[in-house]
Amino acid sequence: MKLFGSSGTRGVVGDGLTPEFVLRVAKAAGTVWGSDRAVVARDTRTTGEMFSNAAASGLTSVGVDVDVLGAVPTPGAVRYCGAEEVPAVVITASHNPPEYNGIKLVGDDGVELAVADLERIEDHVLAEEFATASWDEVGEIRHVDSANREYVEDLLTAIDGDAIADADLTVALDPGHGAGCLTSPDFFRELGCEVVTVNANPDGHFPGRESEPVGSKLGDLCRLVKASDADVGIAHDGDADRAVFVDEAGEFVAGEASLAALAAAHLDEGDTTVAAVNVSQRLVDVCDDVGANLELTPIGATNLITRIRDLWAEGESVPIAGEGNGGIFFPNYRLVRDGAYTAAKFLELVADRPVSEVIAPYTDYVNVRVNLAYEDEAELEAMLEAARDYAESSEATPNTTDGYRLDYGDAWVLVRPSGTEPKVRVYAEARDEGRARELAGGAEAALRAAIDDS
Repeated sequence: MKLFGSSGTRGVVGDGLTPEFVLRVAKAAGTVWGSDRAVVARDTRTTGEMFSNAAASGLTSVGVDVDVLGAVPTPGAVRYCGAEEVPAVVITASHNPPEYNGIKLVGDDGVELAVADLERIEDHVLAEEFATASWDEVGEIRHVDSANREYVEDLLTAIDGDAIADADLTVALDPGHGAGCLTSPDFFRELGCEVVTVNANPDGHFPGRESEPVGSKLGDLCRLVKASDADVGIAHDGDADRAVFVDEAGEFVAGEASLAALAAAHLDEGDTTVAAVNVSQRLVDVCDDVGANLELTPIGATNLITRIRDLWAEGESVPIAGEGNGGIFFPNYRLVRDGAYTAAKFLELVADRPVSEVIAPYTDYVNVRVNLAYEDEAELEAMLEAARDYAESSEATPNTTDGYRLDYGDAWVLVRPSGTEPKVRVYAEARDEGRARELAGGAEAALRAAIDDS
């Protein structure tokens, strides 16, 4: 696909992402859907309202009535789509910096569109084939104020609230100024937790921290956990479809460890889980221990959703799936990454024992990630060629599901281009930090040399 990557389409506002482009995507989506009603929602970014207006205009121009939800977590928008049986254009760049924005497309079944559906819409965008309505058949717009409250109420019915309330937990929450500010504080309080917050005011500039909830950016949350004697820290990204954690000592918990702990709690023998090609050995070990199957896909929510649907069609049970960045699916609840739901499922584990004990079996591996930016297609091609040469000259057999993954038994390294930013990412994992950094550094050096020579 030219327009839609591993999780919708994103770009820097004014440089790759414009209101005109959003308008065309919305017109194409409305044309392909053939629905008489659709949804527009957004996160808290400063350009969200501008792009929401463009999306609403595009949809109404092809005769579609539009429910405008305003700022709402992506899983909240998805819930609304499923309940109302209407598709959606969601304006969000998830974890990207504030100068970015993007588009996710959701079907009337309340699931982000699969690859085949995105390709149909993409074809209409590129060909500019739109079912433009006459002046007297354009759609109407109505504003809906209840989506966030309904989302919280839905979450409360899906969680073992009694167990969490009985544990009398203190939760330190960092929504990162994103859409989770509008729902997660209320949700965790109504679960019976005492909640203290940081970066909990909606602000599309993300003044308190960068939107991506990685350990190096969560110092305020770690300090808040210690200062408040909290049982757990929880952080979201910009559209609150991720959740990552801090333990009771104020130490960041690797997303790969929390995914493994949740998988161990929800997988049984014969089940299948789905993860991306950068899967941690932690999840591999859990699957081996319980007798579950592990399916790998290219990185990105769209690819995981497509594979989960395929497995369902084959009669497979998929109780949990996801990536080590905090984006986890519980498909039996809803086929969407949901940061608040994921956090609540983690609280069910923490109700019985401290976070440090929950993740203790999954702390043996160290992960390193390096991001290498490129200026143009020539630099990208040079880095990818270098990655191929590096992989082919290694002692490991490359897995080319998405980029180049090299497994060494005690460790692995993966090189792949980002689906959302002009970067090539290098991932490495090993039991020893020095080994992980050695592998990441070797791949990084090969790629930097390619940039210098390009």
